[in-house]
Amino acid sequence: MERFIRSDLLSRDGFVHGFSTRAGGVSTGPYASLNLGKTVGDDPASVEENHRILAAAAGFSRDDFRLVHQVHGRRVIRLDGPEHPRPGAEADALVAAAPGLVPAVRTADCVPVLLAHPRTGRVAAVHAGWRGAWQRIPSAAVEELGAPPRELVAAVGPAIGRCCFEVSAEIAEGFVAAHGPGVATGRHVDLREIVRLQLVDAGIQAEAVDLVGGCTACDAARWFSHRRDAGSTGRHLSFIRSR
Repeated sequence: MERFIRSDLLSRDGFVHGFSTRAGGVSTGPYASLNLGKTVGDDPASVEENHRILAAAAGFSRDDFRLVHQVHGRRVIRLDGPEHPRPGAEADALVAAAPGLVPAVRTADCVPVLLAHPRTGRVAAVHAGWRGAWQRIPSAAVEELGAPPRELVAAVGPAIGRCCFEVSAEIAEGFVAAHGPGVATGRHVDLREIVRLQLVDAGIQAEAVDLVGGCTACDAARWFSHRRDAGSTGRHLSFIRSR
C-alpha cells in the first residue's frame, strides 16, 4: 500500500503534494504504522521517524513541513518565509506565499483540503472538521491565498463519509439550510460535499475541485479514524509544496 495518494488535478499542474495513508511507517499498536500525530500517545521517536519517511517519499526534508496547532476554528496563517509559523501558533489553514514551503494539516476523519494557484505557485493546506466547515474555513483560505478563485485548483482528501458521520439534528439542519438537502440524510452529514460546495461558492470552478480517496471510517486497513477507533488512533498528514 502506498504511503500517500495524490490528486490528478494537482499533479497535472506540477505540485508536489499528498494525502498520507496509514501504511509504510514504524509505529505499532493502534498507531500502526504511519502515524503523523505527536499528541495521540504514540512513541515520539516513531512519530519523528514517520515524518522523515513521508518527507523522503515525497522528495523533500522532514524539516520542510510547516505545521500549527489545529483548533477547529477559522484562522488562516500566511507563511511568508522559512521562519514561519512561530512555535505554538494556532490555526486551521496555512497559506504559503513564498516558494519551497510545505504547509500541512493533520486529520483522522476531518476533511483535508489542498489549494494551489498554478500561475503563481502559491498553495494552502486546510483542516475542516464540522466546526471548521460550519465557520467556512475553506472560504477563508481561498480569500487569504490572494489569487483569483477561478484560477485555483483544489483537492478534497479522505475524510469520514456520510455513511459513518452522524451529528445532532440541529447541526444537520443547519448544514442543510446553508447548503441544500443534498448534504445530509437525516442526521448523517456529508462533510466532504459541504466542503466542496463551499469551495465552489468561494469562486473555484466546480471542475477544478478534485475529490480524492474515500471514507476514513470504512477502511481500517488504509485510514486512521478518530470516530471509528474511539480516539485511540493515529493521524494523517496532507501536504503541498509551493513553487
